[in-house]
Amino acid sequence: MLAVADIEQLPVAEARAGDSQAWDALFRRYQLPLYTYIYEWVRDEQTALDLVQEVFIRAVRHLGTLREDAKFGSWLFGIAHQQAAQYWRKRQRHLVALDEVEGEVPDGPEEPGEWLLRQEDNTRFLQALERLPILQRSVLVLHFMEELSLEEIAGITGVGIGTVKSRLFYARQALRRLLEEDKS
Repeated sequence: MLAVADIEQLPVAEARAGDSQAWDALFRRYQLPLYTYIYEWVRDEQTALDLVQEVFIRAVRHLGTLREDAKFGSWLFGIAHQQAAQYWRKRQRHLVALDEVEGEVPDGPEEPGEWLLRQEDNTRFLQALERLPILQRSVLVLHFMEELSLEEIAGITGVGIGTVKSRLFYARQALRRLLEEDKS
């Protein structure tokens, strides 16, 4: 079985050669991060799953155009960005409200009250994130949740690094302001 812990170990060359196990490893590595990113755009589970599938179909078709195997992840997110933006333009619909985060109270050493407070904080954060403009929200998700560099985000979104820095700066400010408003 192929290991995908480090970017250097991603079996991109093997996938290019048609190895189905390599594609399976790449899919397993990127399925959830791509879903999360696309879901931030479309706010519909089934649509996000469909778009992730379309991203991988396009990746299979166009892997030969990738020049540096080490940049597979950012290249894949670039495809996801294009797919989500295309869907967004076609639909031109308003974002739906974020569903509340659900979960069960853990059976571990954590007190139920502490768990409820943490869940409430997570819900407040996600609701504040939801209220950001899509361009600001997408750079926050890519930078902090997917841990992509500013250069990678610039490549994915098709804008300059300065624009990414600006969006990130204003997104942080807006998110901080929204969280403060929610406290009061």
